[in-house]
Amino acid sequence: MFALRQWWSRYALRASLLTLALMSAWGIHQLNAAPIYELYRWVTLPLQPGPSRSEVLEGSSIQELRQKVIELEIQNRTLRETVAAAPTATPKGVPAAVIGRSAGDWWQQLVLSRGSNDGINIGDIVAGPGGLVGRIIAVSSSSSRVLLISDSTSRVGARVSRSRATGYVRGQAGQQVIMEFFDKMPEVEVGDTIVTSAYSQLFPEGMAIGRVVELDLSKSPAPEVTLELSAPLNILEWVEVIPFVPPQTAPFAPETPAETLDLPETETP
Repeated sequence: MFALRQWWSRYALRASLLTLALMSAWGIHQLNAAPIYELYRWVTLPLQPGPSRSEVLEGSSIQELRQKVIELEIQNRTLRETVAAAPTATPKGVPAAVIGRSAGDWWQQLVLSRGSNDGINIGDIVAGPGGLVGRIIAVSSSSSRVLLISDSTSRVGARVSRSRATGYVRGQAGQQVIMEFFDKMPEVEVGDTIVTSAYSQLFPEGMAIGRVVELDLSKSPAPEVTLELSAPLNILEWVEVIPFVPPQTAPFAPETPAETLDLPETETP
């Protein structure tokens, strides 16, 4: 007993420290070294580069709010576009039969069965199933001639219905036409609908022209797309002539007025 007391008095401190160390090691093992990690993080926190954990969480919350704002802006723009794309009231049109086509320019001009006796005037708009067909360029008492939007001299101010990107459409003697953009980086995709724009002096705004079928945005000097016309110009038998008075002033008029042609009093196919 005396020997045990003598050993304890000599090694008590070392035994206590060893026991404490073993218990601490066991405790750390049970907690997967979490206390040591937290102590290390707390000590080295001033030396750590970059944002803190709280700053990262705060940044994530701000990013989430920004995404919600962007989504609301997209929804708001979609609603505005829907309202803007709604068809506007147009004057009552005059139905007319297609009674002739120019022999040498099958796609470019039509002859209609209505003339000045029916209230048809130069500059009136011609529409068919699907959208815009062209405009009246010459009138006799009983017939009139239409310059189609597919004619190579035709220019129509146009815009992308979805993104509002603007430009003008030029014909190329076929059911497909070309739209050139004013912007170097227009927002346009295959499938987008193209309508007449407010910049036009010869056509009312919002009339359907066609649908984008091919992109060539790297084209110089201006990006362009190919459109499939909405109105089937090659099989038209009936159209509607809509009175239209061009505005006195407009911000920009990309169209080139067609030359007025004289017609005889009667036209035959």
